[in-house]
Amino acid sequence: MAENFENKVVVITGGSEGIGKALVHAMLDKGAKVATCGRNYDKLYQLQSSLQGKPLMIHAADVSKEEDSRNFIAQAVKAFGTIDILINNAGISMRALFGEAELQALRKVIDINFWGTVYCTKYALPYITKNKGSVVSVSSVAGYRGLPGRTGYNASKFAIQGFMESLRTELLHTGVNIMWVCPGFTASNIRNAALTKDGSAQGFTTFDEGKLMTAEECARITIDAIAKRERNVIYTLEDKRTVFLNKFFPKLTDKLVYKFFFKNGELVK
Repeated sequence: MAENFENKVVVITGGSEGIGKALVHAMLDKGAKVATCGRNYDKLYQLQSSLQGKPLMIHAADVSKEEDSRNFIAQAVKAFGTIDILINNAGISMRALFGEAELQALRKVIDINFWGTVYCTKYALPYITKNKGSVVSVSSVAGYRGLPGRTGYNASKFAIQGFMESLRTELLHTGVNIMWVCPGFTASNIRNAALTKDGSAQGFTTFDEGKLMTAEECARITIDAIAKRERNVIYTLEDKRTVFLNKFFPKLTDKLVYKFFFKNGELVK
């Protein structure tokens, strides 16, 4: 039977824009109480103002910092008394060849994506375990297959999926559901905010956003998967095909991935 979100306490990291913001709206529409965080308080305040009267708690936090994550989870519990579902959505990407990238750019990606997931899960888990709830991480096909120009991003997503799989096994008989979801290319700010080789924001994208999955569609699929307590979900046929080919035909996949991400010898950004 699908899970009912009415009066459930849902914690969503990175809720000020993109998929996170769409998740906040969708969960509130389903009757959940929502706590969300982001680094930009002004964006969070605008979100809260647009949802006046809804059970939404906002908190400015950088999940790459353990103390910020601990305080965010503590404030969510203070506001709503417990946590039923944690969605580790906060994340950042990168666009730079490894040979040209500064190590601090890779470190920043891994700190936000991986350590942000670990910190928030660590502090939310006692409440989720008590409620037999769910821990969800937003991952990517990059957690299954290395993509050029995204070494730090790939490393973070591989790490997240390994962490989640280990945690799932540890909690196998507790009633807690551990899952990750893998959206495809999505019309959101993640490519504009992606880090370049020196760690600065790229600020543009060469992808045609009009042809990409919307954040709202990603949120719908994610929430449906949480309700069904799925194990993991890869959203698009293209990504499913990539995972299949990489498992059974890795050399061919190397060539196909290279062809997709390089045009005239230049990395597509």
